[in-house]
Amino acid sequence: MKKIMNEPEKIVDEMLDGLVFTEDSIVERLPGTNVIARTYRSEGKVAVISGGGSGHEPTHAGFVGKGMLAAAVCGPVFTSPAPDQILEAVKHADQGAGVLLVIKNYTGDVMNFEMAEELAAMEDISVDHIIVNDDVAVEDSTYTAGRRGVAGTILVHKIIGGAAEAGLPLKELKTLADQLIPSIKTLAVALSAATVPEVGKPGFELAEDEIEYGIGIHGEPGYRREKIKSSKEMALELIEQLKKNFNWHVGDRYGVLVNGMGATPLMEQYVFINDIQHLLREEQLDIAFKKVGSYMTSLDMAGISLTMIRLKEEQWLKWLQEPVTTIAW
Repeated sequence: MKKIMNEPEKIVDEMLDGLVFTEDSIVERLPGTNVIARTYRSEGKVAVISGGGSGHEPTHAGFVGKGMLAAAVCGPVFTSPAPDQILEAVKHADQGAGVLLVIKNYTGDVMNFEMAEELAAMEDISVDHIIVNDDVAVEDSTYTAGRRGVAGTILVHKIIGGAAEAGLPLKELKTLADQLIPSIKTLAVALSAATVPEVGKPGFELAEDEIEYGIGIHGEPGYRREKIKSSKEMALELIEQLKKNFNWHVGDRYGVLVNGMGATPLMEQYVFINDIQHLLREEQLDIAFKKVGSYMTSLDMAGISLTMIRLKEEQWLKWLQEPVTTIAW
């Protein structure tokens, strides 16, 4: 294992210190915690908070700032943050209008965030939560009851964060999220596995000429392993699977997010979205939003994910396009 680090058990702590040193105009670290909060204070508006295990950078701390998240809670690598850490984020972020927790659908995350919600209620803080489950690859995989929450979570952060900045109250944000989340779907393909620093070896093995469709962001199993394909062939597989899940029609309006899994160069990501655009043109869809980059990674995994969002409301597109002040968007 070759990594730029000191002691594996201190890698998250040192990463967060480096993050806030670099981006101190946007974020701060709450003392004694792994909570990254924005320096911007949005008084009288709902605070949107997310979080989860580290190793997915820039998720989640990279999306803290004006227009997106009020705070992110960073757990150990691939491990949910503890309820007391989440509670500290809630207490700090609350500006009197309540807090909405955005939770990726993993058993530990759901349990710990819901526990923190109960603790916050005991302190008379209005808190609600939403659960993102955009991964269409498999049901009830490792760490998960139901479908996993993956890169589509970033689009939830952007739209819900924009709505919160616009002043929507907590109940309306919850209703918006319940409409939004079923309209976002993601599928990934892996070329190689991630290596957790404290483990020191890849989480699974793929031969040099193998890929796996439907892999999760913690290295969870996918739905099919086969010989390496061209970008066009991989793009076709993901599009065909997403088409089945969306059941789209000619003229439907969509947004597209191509996400690198950590070790995939931008060159390859742009090649991939070029293949995606040709396929979607054949489908005669209206692609109103496009974004490419490594936004929800899996440490050093090589691979790519494709997220599509059915833009049922014009306002959703406006919130996706609005400028924000964050590290990573």
